[in-house]
Amino acid sequence: MGKKSHGPRRKTRNKLKKKVREKGLFPSTRLLIRYDRDDKAVIIIDPSVHKGMPHPRFHGKVGLIIGKRGQSYLLKVKDGGKEKIVIAKSEHLKPFV
Repeated sequence: MGKKSHGPRRKTRNKLKKKVREKGLFPSTRLLIRYDRDDKAVIIIDPSVHKGMPHPRFHGKVGLIIGKRGQSYLLKVKDGGKEKIVIAKSEHLKPFV
C-alpha cells in the first residue's frame, strides 16, 4: 500500500459529489449575482469548478461578505468559536434568504 494522500479534497467523497441530475456545469445566473458588503451568503461548494474553491470545512456555512478581492469575495465565517476569513468565488456562493 502506498502513502495516504493529504490533499485539499481528502475525505470529501460525499460532500463534493453532485446528484445525478445536477451533473455538469453550474447555471450561469449564479455568476451574475452581485454581493454587497454586509450581505449574507451560504458557501455551497460546486465541485465542477476548481478555481476559487474554499476549504471543504466551510461547505454549508453562512458567512458575512466583508469585501472583494479580484473576482472573489471575502467572507467572515464562524468556525469552532473563532471568526475566520474565507476567500471564495461567486460560483461557490448562494444568497442567504
